[in-house]
Amino acid sequence: MGLRRPTTTTYGTFRLDTIGRRTGAKRTAILGYFEDGPNIVTLAMNGWGEPEPAWWLNLQANPDAMIELPEGWRPITARAAMGDERARLWSMMATVAPDLDGYATRRPKGTAVVVFEPRTSS
Repeated sequence: MGLRRPTTTTYGTFRLDTIGRRTGAKRTAILGYFEDGPNIVTLAMNGWGEPEPAWWLNLQANPDAMIELPEGWRPITARAAMGDERARLWSMMATVAPDLDGYATRRPKGTAVVVFEPRTSS
């Protein structure tokens, strides 16, 4: 699957490498994203199913990870957006995915908006 930058009408795609919270092994996922200034933003969803995605559980245990964007690899620290920031980012994503709120109601718990911030040290 090719990595691509987001546009005004589509998500971009990136590769995320995390460390497994139980195994300590490298785990990889391909995710959709938006950009918010220097940050990369995605939703912690598992096909809109109930369980949290393993990559998000891994990041909660160890928020430092690596992402590969079309221009190359970047060290990041992940966190969940909260409050006004979460609402703003959710609205931004809904402009590309107009059914976002409808899909989100399929999940019994809320969907985390995950922010990947650039990390300056490895």
